[in-house]
Amino acid sequence: MTRRAVVAGVGHRLPERVVENAAFESRLDTSDEWIRSRSGIERRHFAAEGECTSDLALAAARAALADAGLEPEDIDTVIVATSTPDLTFPAVATMVQAGLGMRHGYGFDMQAVCAGFIFALANAQALIGSGLARRVLVIGAETFSRILDWDDRTTCVLFGDGAGALILEAAEGTGAVSDRGVLACDLNSDGRQHGILYVDGGVSSTQTAGHLRMQGKEVFRHAVEKLAATAETVLASAGLGPDAVDWLVPHQANLRIIRGTAAKLGLPMQRVVVTVQDHGNTSAASIPLALSVAHADGRLRRGDLLLLEAIGGGLAWGSVLLRW
Repeated sequence: MTRRAVVAGVGHRLPERVVENAAFESRLDTSDEWIRSRSGIERRHFAAEGECTSDLALAAARAALADAGLEPEDIDTVIVATSTPDLTFPAVATMVQAGLGMRHGYGFDMQAVCAGFIFALANAQALIGSGLARRVLVIGAETFSRILDWDDRTTCVLFGDGAGALILEAAEGTGAVSDRGVLACDLNSDGRQHGILYVDGGVSSTQTAGHLRMQGKEVFRHAVEKLAATAETVLASAGLGPDAVDWLVPHQANLRIIRGTAAKLGLPMQRVVVTVQDHGNTSAASIPLALSVAHADGRLRRGDLLLLEAIGGGLAWGSVLLRW
C-alpha cells in the first residue's frame, strides 16, 4: 500500500479592490490593449491598506476547511508558500495557525517565489507519506502589490494579490496511477539565473523590502522551455503521457507562456485552466486560486488527472501530478 496525500478541500480569497487595466493609463505609458496583448491580463485584485498576506491566507484556509467539512482541530500541519510575508519572522503559517485557534501541530513557510505552491505540495506529500502529518493545510498567499515599482510599466501591470488553499489528507492507495492524490513530483532550481527575476532589497543586503525586477524576454524563454520539460519529467515518472492529463493547471503568469507550454505538450487550451485574465500573476497563490475557481465552477471532477506546474525567481520550477 502507498500513503497518498489526497485533496479533501479547497478555497480561496481575493481582495475586494479590483483594478482594471485602464486604471494604469493615466500615469503610465501603457494601455489596456498593450497589457492584454502581452500578458492576457485584464484585471487584478490589490489588497486594501492594512490588509496583509496572513489575512488573505487565513480567509482562504477557512474556505478550504468549510469545503472539506473539517474543523481547525482536524489539521496538524500548516504550510504557507509566500514571498511577501507580513514580517521577516515569524512565519505566516504560524499566524494562520493562531488565527484558526489551533493549539496543536506546527506551521512553516515555503519560499520558492512563483513555484512556492508546487514546492509546498511536494513537502506536504513527503510529510504525509512519511507519517509525520495526517492532514496538511497548504496555502499560497501573496501581496505582491507591496513590492511593485509603480513607475515600471513592464512589471507593475502584471501582478496581483490573493490566496488559495488546499487541504491534503492521508489515504491508503494501491501504488497505481489510478490512485487519488499526489502521484509524482518534480522540483528544480538554478541559482545562476537569479538575476533575471528578483527583488532588489532584503534584510541582510539593504534593510529594505525592495522592488521586483524582471528581464521579461529572458524569463519568457526559460519559462516555456523549463515548464514543458518538468511536465514531461513528472509524467514520465508516473509512466504516463500528456494524453492522460484531464487538466493542465499552470502558474498564471502570462497567457502566452501558458499557450506555449500547452502547445509543447500537445494539449488543447480547452484542457487548460486559465484565470490570469482576472487575477494577474499572484505568484505562489496562482495555482491554488485556479484550482479553487475550477472546483467551484464544476470543471474539476473526482478522478480527474491534473498536471500542476510553475516557475519563479531563483530560478525555481517544478510540477506535481495530482489525481483529484
